[in-house]
Amino acid sequence: MSLVTALTYALPHRLLSGAARRLAYSDHPRLRAWLIDTVVRRFGVDLSEAAQSDPAAYSTFNAFFTRGLREGARVADPDPEAILMPADGRISQCGAIEDGRIFQAKGRSFTATELLADATAAAPYDGGLFATVYLSPRDYHRVHMPWNGRLLRTVHVPGRLFSVGPDAVARVPRLFARNERLVCHFATDFGPMAVVMVGALLVSGVETVWSGEEIPAYGDRVTSKDYLGGATVELARFQEMARFNYGSTVIVLLPPGVAALAPGLGAETAVRLGQRLATRLR
Repeated sequence: MSLVTALTYALPHRLLSGAARRLAYSDHPRLRAWLIDTVVRRFGVDLSEAAQSDPAAYSTFNAFFTRGLREGARVADPDPEAILMPADGRISQCGAIEDGRIFQAKGRSFTATELLADATAAAPYDGGLFATVYLSPRDYHRVHMPWNGRLLRTVHVPGRLFSVGPDAVARVPRLFARNERLVCHFATDFGPMAVVMVGALLVSGVETVWSGEEIPAYGDRVTSKDYLGGATVELARFQEMARFNYGSTVIVLLPPGVAALAPGLGAETAVRLGQRLATRLR
């Protein structure tokens, strides 16, 4: 276990993430420039893909980190049967949900019930597929829809804020089911689909296109928002749905019998928004 992972068991997660948030939203010119320059150099951020390629043009570090892409920088797989990758990053794990369990790393797994904080909501995914995508600090930090969907509800699940880097994933039991997260439940033409935005250490927020900032405020109890009544939230395949402040992880759950994972996907596979995650079965 790395020193950083070991320390995260004792570190005050929310205090550190709150401090990181204040830094991220600071408009102090020197601090902003130093933070942006440090991340660009350390992680090799490709600003040629950004809608705004000049790092000095961003008002805050958070504005830089949640930057949009220039038109055409990412395109959706042209096959209308392709269920899309929701984000840039690397596959942490992907595969079948077996006996209600989702594989995390060698010798470690967690249940869909734990992840969604709801046994009834988890039941339709038993025998289905999951894909866990890790977004590093260099990646585009907006998450897009894998498939057309109507939002049913969101569930904010409070928890820890462990790092979601490879060492922590390998060492921390049930990591993604322990970290604070926003579960987004959608209805699609093939049945339910869940997209889970998992927070992490120094991740200071999750925002959605329909409701704005969801995390923080950090929660102490599970909170559900129902979107069945009132204005309908319909999102199209490849449309932006949410964004992270700092790096984190998004997990997609699909029910059984509706799709087959794209060939070649596996742990540590580098992926890009819009590429094929799975193929819809008819």
